[in-house]
Parts: sequence; C-alpha cells; structure tokens
Amino acid sequence: MRKLGLIGYPLGHSFSGKYFSEKFRKEKIAGCSYINYPLTSIDQLPGLIGSDSEICGLNVTIPYKTAVIRYLDNIDPEAEKVGAVNVLKIRRSGSRVHISGFNSDIYGIQDSLAPFNPQDLQNALVLGTGGSSKAVCHVLSKINVFYTLVSRSEKPGCLSYSGINEDLLGGIRLIVNTTPAGMSPDIEGKPDIRYELLTDKHILFDLVYNPEKTAFLKAGEERGCKILTGLKMLYSQAERSWEIWNDPGI
Repeated sequence: MRKLGLIGYPLGHSFSGKYFSEKFRKEKIAGCSYINYPLTSIDQLPGLIGSDSEICGLNVTIPYKTAVIRYLDNIDPEAEKVGAVNVLKIRRSGSRVHISGFNSDIYGIQDSLAPFNPQDLQNALVLGTGGSSKAVCHVLSKINVFYTLVSRSEKPGCLSYSGINEDLLGGIRLIVNTTPAGMSPDIEGKPDIRYELLTDKHILFDLVYNPEKTAFLKAGEERGCKILTGLKMLYSQAERSWEIWNDPGI
C-alpha cells in the first residue's frame, strides 16, 4: 500500500482526504490511501515517516510550510525561492530515507489568476505573511503585479491592517487573503479591512476553501467585487502534488 497524506495542525478543515479518496475511486487507482496526520509539532515528522515505511508522499499545511524545510534532503529551486514547501516526496533505500520538498501552491495560484490579464490585477494587497503568502507573492512577482504585504502588526516591508485606508484601496485591484480567517469552524471570521470602501473594481481571492464562499468573499460580493474561491487552487495544487509523487524523474 502506498500511503499519502497531510500534515499540519489542526486538520479538521481539510478537504484533501476527501479529494484524493474520490480521485482514487473515480479513476480506479488501487493500492493508494490518503490519511490526515495531525502533528502538534513539526518535530514529530521524522518519527511519523520512520514509523511507517509505506508513507511515500505528504502534503503540508498550516502552520508548517516553512518550518518543514529544515527536514528536507533537497528542495525544488522554485520552492526554495518561495521559502515554503507544501509537498514532500519520500524515497526509501533500505534504512535510508530521502525527503524532497516542492511547492504546488504556486501552480494553484497561477491557475486561479490565469483568467485575468496581469494589467487588470494592478495593484495587489496580500493579507498575511505565512507560507501561502510567500507563494502568492512569488506568483505575483512572476506576472509583474506590484503587491503590498499586510500583517496584524506593522513591521518592515508590511502594512498593518489599520494602515489600509481609502487612498490605498482606491489604487488596489486585487486583494488576496492568505490567512486562516474565516476557515471552518470560524466561518464568520474575516480579515479586518474596510469593506465599505470596496467597489466593483476590486477582485477578492481567498485561499481558504472551507467554506467555499467565506465571509471575506461574501462581504466583497455585496460591494460588487469579483470573487475567486479557494477551490480551484485546491484542485490544481492537489493534482500537481499527485504528479510530483508519481513522476520518477522528479
């Protein structure tokens, strides 16, 4: 049995197990399972991999996309440039275990933004500074979209939420939520921005996919904004993960 799975904490919000179980059933893929492994500390990763020789691939979610890097034997150059990893490919040779790290979030974000002309996305606010934020910023840089990072507290290179004023929002086209705000079970939560200043010129993109339409997106939709849910990103990054796990050349 090939065991694939997801590490992070908590994992009650995740759809990955359901997605891959459905994929295995629909595509008649035998000999594979996908399991959630809630790790309260990333330090538990070596023990998990060492305890089960059938584990050959893992997805990584909040809060370990950056912390997991120290356990890698090698990292894909683009994931290294981003500074975050959400896919582990695990190879075994006798007692030797080799762990490679990749970032499939990049592909999911690219696919989600592909319908838009990059000129229509100028400029962008990226809410949050974690591993998913790093992937978003990387993609925006690739398509030459200027962005501003927003954090709960003001720090070098970041605005605080209180710094998002009318003048700033007037020049913004894309707002991306990379934080867990609004994720089930806290479905009423949303980033602390001034929603009354949003217009039909804004595009809101939420990486949270459970629920599909978050409070952040609903608030934007009420103001006439275009909205992008996190489901397309989820599906795209999951399929890229599957390609990585199954391509012997990677």
